[in-house]
Amino acid sequence: MKAAELRDKSADDLRSLAAEKREELFRLRMQLYTNQLDKPHRIRETRRDIARIETLISQR
Repeated sequence: MKAAELRDKSADDLRSLAAEKREELFRLRMQLYTNQLDKPHRIRETRRDIARIETLISQR
């Protein structure tokens, strides 16, 4: 997700999106541990999305 797309969202939307991304990260890690994860790069992408969202929340 691009930072420009995130800047258009409200603070409440960002918080809910961060919670969704954390749940997604949890599911991806569980898939990794059970050897069911097909695309391991999605873990890195999700972590970076969470960091982008948290950065924008702290800036506001």
